[in-house]
Amino acid sequence: MYVVANRVFVATDWQAEFEARFQKRAGEIDKQTGFVRLEIMRPVSDDTPYVVLTTWEDEAAFKNWVNSEDFRNAHKNPMPKEAFSGEGRLEQYEVIIQAQSQQNG
Repeated sequence: MYVVANRVFVATDWQAEFEARFQKRAGEIDKQTGFVRLEIMRPVSDDTPYVVLTTWEDEAAFKNWVNSEDFRNAHKNPMPKEAFSGEGRLEQYEVIIQAQSQQNG
């Protein structure tokens, strides 16, 4: 598994717009080969960024998406600079250990 974390500092007045953009595109990324999961995490404090987590079968699947028409469509109309309250950061990880609850199964 390959996980990409995009940390985005969104100005308070722009948070609803930021979330709405993801809602509009819901269901698009999951059509990509090798896509596993998308999680958008809203911060609970003002000094914390949103975290957009995507999980892929492997790095190649992520790179294929970045080079896809869907990626270009998702990023063709960016929010203005004033929508952001800090510098974002993209982090990429290989999953080496994974666990989940067995109680719900």
